[in-house]
Amino acid sequence: MGFFTRCGGVLCQGIETRFQCIARHRAAYPIRLMCRVLRVSASGYYAWRQRPDSRRSCENRKLLAEIRTSHAKSMGTYGILRIRAELRDRGFACGRNRVACLM
Repeated sequence: MGFFTRCGGVLCQGIETRFQCIARHRAAYPIRLMCRVLRVSASGYYAWRQRPDSRRSCENRKLLAEIRTSHAKSMGTYGILRIRAELRDRGFACGRNRVACLM
């Protein structure tokens, strides 16, 4: 029962989110049991752990750091459009929806 309360709605999320939940709780619960409960394959989980991050996720991580910097510099007043304009001025290629999702 404790596993479900700690994961909070992860069944409604994507597979990667389920894998992240399993990785967070692997010390407390058996991996195969969590995979069965979350309806993912154990082999898929182990493959996910060894797979390097995608190019897009690496770019998103860098972009998110820049977004946080811009937002903090503006004292939290800049929204999606201003932050996107500032990022484009600094040479980052990103669209409004991508900035919105990362924010």
